Amino acid sequence: MKRLIPTIEIDSNSGFCFGVVTAINKAEAELERSGRLACLGDIVHNASEVERLRLRGLQTITHQDLDRLGGGTVLLRAHGEPPSTYDTLRRNDITVIDATCPVVLRLQRRIKQAYDEAKRAFRSGEIDKMPLFLIYGKEGHAEVNGLVGQTEGNAVVIQDTGQLDSTDLSGDVLLYSQTTKSIDGFRRIVDEIKRRKSDGNFQYFDTICRQVANRSVKIREFAAGHEVVIFVTGAKSSNGKVLLQECLKVNPRTRSVTESAFGIERISISSASVMPLETSAEYPPIKFTPTSCATLSSVFAIETKSSGDLQAAPPISETGVTEILLLTIGIPYSAEIYSPVDTRSLAAS
Repeated sequence: MKRLIPTIEIDSNSGFCFGVVTAINKAEAELERSGRLACLGDIVHNASEVERLRLRGLQTITHQDLDRLGGGTVLLRAHGEPPSTYDTLRRNDITVIDATCPVVLRLQRRIKQAYDEAKRAFRSGEIDKMPLFLIYGKEGHAEVNGLVGQTEGNAVVIQDTGQLDSTDLSGDVLLYSQTTKSIDGFRRIVDEIKRRKSDGNFQYFDTICRQVANRSVKIREFAAGHEVVIFVTGAKSSNGKVLLQECLKVNPRTRSVTESAFGIERISISSASVMPLETSAEYPPIKFTPTSCATLSSVFAIETKSSGDLQAAPPISETGVTEILLLTIGIPYSAEIYSPVDTRSLAAS
């Protein structure tokens, strides 16, 4: 039987957002200077990149570790932190490298300014009730924790319209969004609050990062133009979950796999780069034709004249390596190789 050679294309619009690129650059600069650095939480929701930086000396720590550090230097990642974290860092005489994304930082300041003004007005008697601060986002997400912290922990986090059933919308309401949430989801929240409110003012602020929002449009175009899409993302990435759904809307032949499912010794297509391929007679290399590598949410598509039986395929996350992954969806791979490159520097800025 004649072997068909598929074309594998990596989405040219994929890439770390500029906030993550900045955080990684700051980490690498400090590691180059001192050889060691602590990061409060995973610097990015990508296991391969976290491991790469660990090997260079980056230690991932938790908030509970801060009181035990006794000085040193800590990097704050792009997600941002609540004021209480900065208090803890100062109390423990820890040097801070602040890599909070400027988009997130502006949002934090915006919420804090509005909250402080409302608190002043309430204390002076100008208003008889504090407004409700709503955050459309994922409960417990690092960025959301930082946003809630700007309201002394009083903001209410909602992920969908159903949660409004248990939310008191009487009085004034101010709605903000986690920067990586979907615009459509935010609009649904806005419309539902408008429908339910009978008294008080309602102000809403579309604080979604447009670099992230624009990716949704571009990723739908990419997914719709290919026969099969394999979506690679970090298991912890909220952004990855949103973009996966965008792919599925236009291409049901989309399969999701976390980057941790790949056998790192043979191949890794991760948020940071396409790692060098190690091949053997049993596992010849795949032909790649990328224009840039995917990052926070890697997307690459397979296009061939054959029609793989996707219904009979096992979950891609269980296959382990890309070669097997392709075969399980009925698409043969070629023995040609495209030299992979690190394309973090190609990310939009």
